[in-house]
Parts: sequence; C-alpha cells; structure tokens
Amino acid sequence: MSSILVVDDDPHISEVVEFALSAAGHQVKTAFEAESALEIFKQNQIELLVLDVSLPGKDGLWLCRTIREFSQVPIIFLSAKDEEVDRVMGLTIGGDDYVTKPFSPRELTARVAAVLRRNAALPGAGAQATTGVQAQNATASETEERPLKCGSLTLDMESVEAFYDGKKVDLTPTEFKILKILCLRPRKVFTRNELLELAFPGVAVSDRTIDSHILHIRKKFSRTGAKEIIQTQHGLGYSLAQL
Repeated sequence: MSSILVVDDDPHISEVVEFALSAAGHQVKTAFEAESALEIFKQNQIELLVLDVSLPGKDGLWLCRTIREFSQVPIIFLSAKDEEVDRVMGLTIGGDDYVTKPFSPRELTARVAAVLRRNAALPGAGAQATTGVQAQNATASETEERPLKCGSLTLDMESVEAFYDGKKVDLTPTEFKILKILCLRPRKVFTRNELLELAFPGVAVSDRTIDSHILHIRKKFSRTGAKEIIQTQHGLGYSLAQL
C-alpha cells in the first residue's frame, strides 16, 4: 500500500481515480490546484503523484518542476492533450510516465503499480520517496552495494545519487536507472527498444520517451561542466560516452 496524491481540477476524474486507487489498496489524498497540492505534498509522506497537466492558476508542469527541486518522488502525468510536445515536456522536466485522457481506471492503476515497482527496485528508493514529506540486474549482489564508477561518473547504489568529478547531479529515479543501465555495459550500444524494455518493463510507452530522458540527463550533467555523458550512435542507439 502506497500513499498517493491525485491532483486534478475535475472533481469527477478525481473521484474516479481516488476510487480506483483506493480499491487497489492505496491511501489517496486529492487536491484540485497546484499550490494546495504542494502544501499537502510537503506535509505528508507521499510516494507517488498522479498529476494533471492543465490546472487552474499554476499548472501541473510548474508543480512538477517545483517538487523536483527537493524530491524525486515518481510522477505520472494526466492530460487531455494527445500531443507529443506535451508528452515530451512532461517527461523532460521529471515525469516518470504519461497517461492521456480519456483513460481506463484499470490502465491508470496498472501504470501506478508499474512505476511503484520500478522505483522500489532502485536501491534506497524507499527512503528517497518518503523524504518528500527494474534497473538492469547486476551479475552479483555486490554490484548493487558498492558505487558504480565509470571514469569521472560515480553512481551510488545505496543513496541513488549520481556524481561527476565529485559534484552531485540530481536525477529522477528513471534517469538514474537509464544511466545505470548504460554504466553496467559501457561499451554496448543500446537501441531505444532495449532501453525501453530495461527501464520500463511491462509498460507501453513511446520510444521518444527514452530520447526525452536522455536529453534531460545531458542537460543536468552539462550544468556541472561535464562533457557529453551519453553518446548518440546514429542509426543504432545510445551508449555511455568515454568518461
């Protein structure tokens, strides 16, 4: 059972989502606009947000950006707009999944379960989720315990934190997972489909999702003065850069 915050200004949709998630065993809180949702998030141990993009006043993208300044709790976006630009924007600023209205409550419940499973599979993710008050398996359990080093890049498996030349880089759980997949096999060129299967097991998402997350990873590392962290192998896919 997880504590979930649903943010949607449509009372009917909020009620349907709350009922579906509660029936699945989750504890659900609701909010109808971004600023009150932020206060609820800060005052409670929320483990996942279901967040509408279009809200009165400050929108869902603003709330996502604000929360990402201090928390990496998973966020699933809802939107009536079936446009790639909205989908990419939501994922680029830190969303973990995207569901387009109208949607089936059963589909949303399945997406929530999948995102929670992915987040729980990350070492230290449980503690990370509650402070907002399946990555690729290693060949040995020791790999999950010790820091993963690739040149100037260090991934701390226990705290789920990334560092470049000692400087911390704040990543979402999904971004951390993608970078970990690349670091575990630094010479391999991963196709988009391979990354999708490893980062989003059992979830149907667009291959553009990978592009969005990698763009966001690159931007975050560039702010630290890091050189290119992920290389695009044209016509093939992505690989870890020589660090």
